[in-house]
Amino acid sequence: MNTILIIEDEKLLADALKRKLERSGFSVFIAIDGAEGLEFALDKHPDLILLDIVMPIMDGITVLDRIREDEWGAKVPVLILSNLSDAESIKESKASGINDYLIKTDWKISDVVKKVKENLKNR
Repeated sequence: MNTILIIEDEKLLADALKRKLERSGFSVFIAIDGAEGLEFALDKHPDLILLDIVMPIMDGITVLDRIREDEWGAKVPVLILSNLSDAESIKESKASGINDYLIKTDWKISDVVKKVKENLKNR
């Protein structure tokens, strides 16, 4: 069973994603800030990470950069989930080695599950 880590400070969204992913057969964990997410990721090595950018304690780009410094983290698929739709945020995320960038207002939860499955299949 693949493990997914959701690093997202919007609790309702994180819980909705968790329920949908679990119904799709994934084991899912939630971290509500960047520091907690980074610690969990480096300790547990999930198979894929869903990562918000704007979060308390540590922002998503910093989390991503720190994950990518780790041998395991250099290869783990990371999908950004963000309200930030400006070109600079997307460019900065892609430069840090993300697998996909999903703008929260543009997708449904079922789309996220589809992207998760695609990225795990392509590993």
